Amino acid sequence: MKTSLLLVCLSLWLTLPSLGQSTHDASPLKVVDFAATVGSANGTVALSYVHNWRLGKKKRIEAGIGARLTTAFGKKLDYTTAGPASLTRSFTTPFLIFFAGQQTENWDTLSVQRPLVNALNLTVNLGYNFNSRLSAGFNIDLIGASFGRSSSAILQSNGNLRTEPSAKPTVFNVLLTGDHDRGSLNSEFFLKYKINSNWGVRAIYQFLFTEYQTQDIVQIAGDGTEIDRFRNKANNFGLGLTYQF
Repeated sequence: MKTSLLLVCLSLWLTLPSLGQSTHDASPLKVVDFAATVGSANGTVALSYVHNWRLGKKKRIEAGIGARLTTAFGKKLDYTTAGPASLTRSFTTPFLIFFAGQQTENWDTLSVQRPLVNALNLTVNLGYNFNSRLSAGFNIDLIGASFGRSSSAILQSNGNLRTEPSAKPTVFNVLLTGDHDRGSLNSEFFLKYKINSNWGVRAIYQFLFTEYQTQDIVQIAGDGTEIDRFRNKANNFGLGLTYQF
């Protein structure tokens, strides 16, 4: 899903017409952003720093890197088998895996009672300025680490219920595309309106992975593979407040 969003975003920017007022300022953009989103039984707050460079003849395109701390929380969220991809998808080719069929017969469900995950990740950022006020963009977490609250959980496997006393957030996060991904990763599509030379607001669509790992019990797949990582996928909406240096 995340890889597909990135490819779609790149395609859109390559075909966007030259609209509105041009900006010829080639200086880098340094932005601090605070965002909050909500979804079904979950929500997030995130603080990020972005360093973008202006590209193209009219300097409308922005591309760069950043860092983001995302805090995700919820109540009694269901986490499904996080991999390996060979068990959860019909084929595993990187980048194309998003289009693979889902092998739901291999999924188990871990219901985490009080999830709270803090994910600190490096990000890649892309954007396009329609004019001096309005822009659109996309960002995605690449690699980092997570920490958070341990929680009791219930694993449902083949109709049987087992209790996990202390599931914990998966520590290592890395974007590997689709079900190859590991850990907790945040990505956003957004529209941004610049209020003045420093302040702006964003409307956000967020696609979020959070991941918990069992400590005492595991899923046993049909081929004997032991699985201890489980993933929740959330589609959230929210707002962001930005300050540009």
